[in-house]
Amino acid sequence: MATQTATATELQTFEPASSTPVLLLRKSHDAPSNFQQPSGRLTTTDSEEEAAITAPVQLSKTRAGIVIAQVCGQLFFSSFCNGIIVVALPAMQHNLNLDEGLLVWPSSSYFLTAGSCLLLAGSVADVVGNKRVNLTGSFFSAIFAMACGLAQTGGQMIAFRALQGVAYAVITPSSISIISNNMEEGRPRNMGFACMGFSQPLGFLFGLVLGGVFTDNVGWRPAFYLAAAASAALFLVAIWALPRDLQPRNEQSIWKRLAKDIDTVGVFLVSTGLATLSYVLASLSADINNIHKPSSIALLAIAGCSIPSFIGWMHHRVKNNQTALIPNSLWGSYVFTSCCVMVLLTNALTNCMELYSSLFFQQVQGLSATVASVQVVPSLAAGALTSIATGIFVHRMPVLWMLLISSAMSTVAPLLMALIRTNQVYWENAFFAQILTPISCDILFTVGLLIVSDVFPKRMQALSGAVFNTCAQLGTALGLSVAQVIASSVNNASSYADKSSPDALMVGYRVAFWAMFGWMMFVCLVCVFGMRRVGVIGVKRD
Repeated sequence: MATQTATATELQTFEPASSTPVLLLRKSHDAPSNFQQPSGRLTTTDSEEEAAITAPVQLSKTRAGIVIAQVCGQLFFSSFCNGIIVVALPAMQHNLNLDEGLLVWPSSSYFLTAGSCLLLAGSVADVVGNKRVNLTGSFFSAIFAMACGLAQTGGQMIAFRALQGVAYAVITPSSISIISNNMEEGRPRNMGFACMGFSQPLGFLFGLVLGGVFTDNVGWRPAFYLAAAASAALFLVAIWALPRDLQPRNEQSIWKRLAKDIDTVGVFLVSTGLATLSYVLASLSADINNIHKPSSIALLAIAGCSIPSFIGWMHHRVKNNQTALIPNSLWGSYVFTSCCVMVLLTNALTNCMELYSSLFFQQVQGLSATVASVQVVPSLAAGALTSIATGIFVHRMPVLWMLLISSAMSTVAPLLMALIRTNQVYWENAFFAQILTPISCDILFTVGLLIVSDVFPKRMQALSGAVFNTCAQLGTALGLSVAQVIASSVNNASSYADKSSPDALMVGYRVAFWAMFGWMMFVCLVCVFGMRRVGVIGVKRD
């Protein structure tokens, strides 16, 4: 296929006095002659430029296919476990004596730790090497999947799920960097990112279906054993398949490079802020009155102080020509900022819709886990097909219209569930809600990765993937916690004597669905104002 020239918006940077990148947009019918990737913009010293690794070798089509399959396989089985949690949650609650207030913790603990560790994992992968970091995450992913199957109490399950989130955080940035650096620009890279996108809803789909079948027949534990065995097999494949890590031109040890090239204080500040905020919200989902506890107040204060401290630290690092984790100037780009906000809210919607739709089918309509999982299948199938189509056609349609149309479609999904009657036939409302839910999130996954990866230089692609996925995981953790707080508060304030009755539960679920509708309305507004000047992305440059 002939090389295409860029025919619309190109993401570019300009160099202010502080040498930090600010995302700009330029519309042109040809790729600008002076266009260049923002190489080294986030680390500004000459010595670091000399230490940069040589350009990665582009993989052959066969090898690239194997690498994509391995990378996507790990993400597939991470999401597979998430699907098991959703469909088997009522059974787990009974088997593990899980309190009603901790009902979403097996899900939210995973996303809490994943969102908190992504930036650190991405920074380490850019220094230590993508293959080493990916192998480490793959190994522990298998270990903790097995541990979830062996859990005997609710506390153990929550802890093992949190550790699974850490393993996911280790795998994801390195996987994105491998595809970004080792796949040819244009359709090959677009399809690589798209495959990463659809592997997760597809894994969730199989987790729902097989998890439901296992739960109703032999129990939910064998489903985790299956995920552990598959993850172990993929770990062995990764040893051979993943491209080797290229060595830097200098002779510094890994430990010296870690100390020099990683903004340790920045990682600590942002991770602390994310972790404490997510933990407080998760504790509020158990009991809204926890907000009055001294521990909650202290953690909120820590989270509140972490944000301005992080901003000040970034300013200090840039001013002194040192490595900055996420330079403040990046947030001045409305495209980059809008993309992060949209990713956060669409992931919140998708995961909350999956969880609360399953709870509605089981606890309100009284359906079995198997039937409930089958009724959520259209959502995951639509997500997988959307991701594949996005990888193929992303370079043919303006970003604004692609994201605005998909966001508007997904906005209808929670509206349908908010208006649903408890005895309504599945095909009238719920079916269409399931189909529309993932469209915005899955298109934004591919588009967002292409946008964010252009902001960071080649040697910091793991960090770029970490920034993107931190927004996604934070959105999921916050969304689940906020939705649970809303549903629990409304349920407790309802006039029903039996708070666990289907009618009482539905009162809370309905308000939660309305909240999700509000999130997506805001996403549509952000899309209009943030993406209005973005043209076509994902084309191959000359």
